[in-house]
Amino acid sequence: MRILFLSQVLPYPVDAGPKMRSYFVLRHLVQKHEVTLLTFVRDTDRPQDIAHMAELCQAIHTVPMHRNRMRDVKFLGESLLTQKPFLIVRDQIPAMADKIRQLVSSEPFDAIHVDQLWMAQYALIAAQSAVSRPKLILDQHNAVHLIPQRLADGERNPVKQRLMAREARLLTRYEAEICRRFDHVVWVTEEDRLAVAALSKANTNGQMPSTVIPICADPAQIEPVIAAPNKNRITFLGGLHWPPNAQGIVWFANHVFPQVRAEIPEAALTVIGKSPPAGLDGDGIEVTGYVDDLKAYLGETAVFIVPLHAGGGMRVKILDAWSWGLPVVSTTVGAEGMAIHHEKNILIADTAPTFAEATVRVLKDSALAQHLGQNGRQTIMEEYNWQTIYSAWDRIYCEADNGNGV
Repeated sequence: MRILFLSQVLPYPVDAGPKMRSYFVLRHLVQKHEVTLLTFVRDTDRPQDIAHMAELCQAIHTVPMHRNRMRDVKFLGESLLTQKPFLIVRDQIPAMADKIRQLVSSEPFDAIHVDQLWMAQYALIAAQSAVSRPKLILDQHNAVHLIPQRLADGERNPVKQRLMAREARLLTRYEAEICRRFDHVVWVTEEDRLAVAALSKANTNGQMPSTVIPICADPAQIEPVIAAPNKNRITFLGGLHWPPNAQGIVWFANHVFPQVRAEIPEAALTVIGKSPPAGLDGDGIEVTGYVDDLKAYLGETAVFIVPLHAGGGMRVKILDAWSWGLPVVSTTVGAEGMAIHHEKNILIADTAPTFAEATVRVLKDSALAQHLGQNGRQTIMEEYNWQTIYSAWDRIYCEADNGNGV
C-alpha cells in the first residue's frame, strides 16, 4: 500500500516515548508498504537524523515547528475564543496544512497513518483534498483528555487548576469526536481504549473499530547494564518539559527522597531530562539536564523510579529500564496498562511513605534488585518486542488493502 505517515515529532533518534512508538511502527510498515513520512521538525533536529529517516521511507517531507512562550500565550487566547483545546490549537500550523494538501493532490495514497491526536486534524484535511478518500488510521498514544484531568486533580495553584480542568473538558469532547471520524483507532493500552469508548456512543463493534497494540522497543539490541559495586543512585529519566514528569519528580524530591535519606544517608537522586523544573534542590540531588550518553549513570543506578500521578498511555521509561535490566519502583499510574506483576518485575507504591519504603527495600536488598531486573528484562523480551508484537499492524492494513474498511 501507499501510506502517508503523519508525525508531530521526527521519530529519530529514539530518545522519547512518542518517538519509540512511531519509529518502530515505521520500521515495521516499510517492510511491506511504500511509506511517505510527513513530520514536523524542531531546531534541535539534526540533518543526519532526517537523513536516517529518509533511508527508511519512500520519501520524507518536513515542516518547521517553532514554539516559545509568546506563541503559547497567543494560542491560549485562540483556545479561549474558539473553545478548541489549547493542545490542538497550538499545532494548527498553516504550512503543514498546505503541505498535506499538496501531497494528496499530487499522489494517490491508500491510507493515512496519523501518529497521535495532534495530527488528526491534518488527516481530515487530507481526506477532503484527496481525489479518492484514503483510509484513515489513528494511532492514539494516550487517552489524551486524562492527562490534564489528572494534572488538575493534583494542582494546588487555582489558576493553573482551572486552566487544566478546562483543557480536560475540551479534550474530552474533541477526542471522542475525532476518534469517531477515523476508520480505525489503535490504542497502546486497553485502559485508554475503554476511557475514550466511555465518552462516546460508539463501541469497538460499531462505529469506532479499534485495536490495542502496545508500544514496543527493540530489547534484543540493548545490552543489560553492567552494574557498579555498592550502588546507591536513584535515577529518574524523562523529558521534564512534559508536565506529568515534572510534577512526579518534584513530588518524589520533596516528599519521598527525604524519607529515603533518613534511612540511607548516602542515597543519591539523579534527575535526567531536558527542561528541569524548579523545586529540585536539596542534599543528594543531582539534576543533569539532557544526557547524550547514559552509560555512566545507568551503571551506578540501584533503583529506577517512575513517580507519576498523571499521564496516559504507557510509560516508555519502564520499557527502557526493563531493557537495561534495572529494578523499577513506580506508582500505579506510572505503570498503567503494562504487564506488571508487583514484587516480580516491579514494585508499586502510591503514597510517599510506601514509595520511600519500596525504594529503600531495593537499595538495601541486592537479591530483590536482581530479581526485579531480570524479570523486567524477560517481560520486555516476551511482551514488548516490536519484531514480534507489531505483526498486529498487518491485520489492520490487510483489511484496508482489501477494501473492506478498517
